[in-house]
Formats: sequence, C-alpha cells, structure tokens
Amino acid sequence: MGRYQTRADFLKETFGSDSPPSGVIWIDDELRKTVTGVLGHPPAMLRLRYWFEHARTAWIIDEIGKDQPITFGVVVDQEKIQALRVMEFRESRGWEIRYPFFTRQFSQLHLTDSGSLSHRIDAISGATLSVNAATRSANLALVLDEYTRRAKPD
Repeated sequence: MGRYQTRADFLKETFGSDSPPSGVIWIDDELRKTVTGVLGHPPAMLRLRYWFEHARTAWIIDEIGKDQPITFGVVVDQEKIQALRVMEFRESRGWEIRYPFFTRQFSQLHLTDSGSLSHRIDAISGATLSVNAATRSANLALVLDEYTRRAKPD
C-alpha cells in the first residue's frame, strides 16, 4: 500500500506543467452504457476530469482491485497509450503492478475495432485482480480519449 505519485507530479511528468488545460466528461446515460461495458460494472463516478494538450490526454482513474480502489494515471497520445502509472495503491496484495516491468506492457497499446486493447497483458501471479483493474483502466482511458476527440469540433 502506498502513494507513489501525486496528481501534480503526474501532470508535470506528462505535460511539463502541473496546470495544463483540463476538461470534464459527464457520464450521461449513453456513455454510462459504454463505460459499464469497458469496466464490467457501472461506473462509480458521474463525471471524470481529464487534462489535454494537442493530441495528448491524461486520465486519473480509480478502479477497484479486490476491495479497494487503485488510482491509475494513463497518458494517451495520438490514440495510443504512452504511459500507465500506479499513483496510489490501497490493497494488501498485488502492489507489484506499480513496477515498470508490468506498466511497460501498456505502452503503444490502442483500441481494436471491437473496442478492446490491441494486445493481451501478462498477469502477475497473486496480483490478478490488480492486473485486471489496470487493464480496465487503460481500456477506459482509450475509450474516453476517443470519445473526447469525436465530441470536439475540428
């Protein structure tokens, strides 16, 4: 258990600034169906803040591992995951997902035509639920990034 990165540090690492432009996605009834499909359960949030600059978005997502939320920072650049960070881990097991040997697997993943991640993520023995939470969070960030790009006029 532990806090490994603050929001300000995550944003500074991602954008070189801790105060890039931000937006909010409201999880309306239509989007709720999509998010529920990605997460496998209804979302706990009514809205989600994200940060953006050019083709890059940053998402801070809380997703349940076994019993507690794990806070992930996901960076999407030009429709591909650039980075996934475990910002805060509250479970008693599965903390190994915070290490680069695991998080590097997400780099350059994108959505397939069916809306799933482009490659399978290798599990860590004893951390299956944490791995699943990371995978769902990465998938959600890509789906929401796509949603924001469609919603913005060119």
